[in-house]
Amino acid sequence: MERYAVSVLLLQLAGPLQSWGAASRFPRRSTESAPTKSGVVGLLAAAQGRPRTADLSDLTALRFGVRIDQPGARVRDYHATHHQVSGKAMPITERFYLADAVFLAAVEGERTLIEKLHSAVQAPHFLPFLGRRACPPARPLEQGIQHETDLEEALRNHPWLASPWYRRRAAPKHLPVLLDSAPDDQPGDIVSDQPLSFDPRHRRYARRSVRHDTVPRPGAHAIPAHDPMLPLEDD
Repeated sequence: MERYAVSVLLLQLAGPLQSWGAASRFPRRSTESAPTKSGVVGLLAAAQGRPRTADLSDLTALRFGVRIDQPGARVRDYHATHHQVSGKAMPITERFYLADAVFLAAVEGERTLIEKLHSAVQAPHFLPFLGRRACPPARPLEQGIQHETDLEEALRNHPWLASPWYRRRAAPKHLPVLLDSAPDDQPGDIVSDQPLSFDPRHRRYARRSVRHDTVPRPGAHAIPAHDPMLPLEDD
């Protein structure tokens, strides 16, 4: 695609818990440190009401990127279950989550498709979730469309989305970004999260190349310093 011949849809991914698996096995369900392309494509497909057996080729062709505005903390949970029919105890599984994380995700593509996805996110057919069904978003997903721009510029210029408490504690000068590698980029990290099919009978994923970069932290509204003991001081 020629530069500025595309539009970019921006999404805010924030919640008490998120989990973005890329290489999980049954006993150990891990999470990546940032949203995966398969997770965000799944969210968009669900918003449009696509069945799990639907063709995903138009969504997987979108260029994907994510900015880490608030990295969160990795937490571990143990799950013990029993077989629904026999009642026998199933193996204990470890499940990992990101707590209190905030991300700005973006997809770049042809304007008509981006506008359809924008409408779907505003009134989703199926409930959106942040990687797993137990992880609902805590803030509105929709962050608008940017026309006549590209993925990198949209992630560079959008306001910082970190929580007020995090802004008071940390103000990094640069924010990490992960981007689908462009054709002329140097080879990046190879991850297997390019979804080909969400059919539960045969889920399939392809590999994609991911480029790691940083962008200057966009200007945010100043948050005044707060001293919790100030109201207790004598006049």
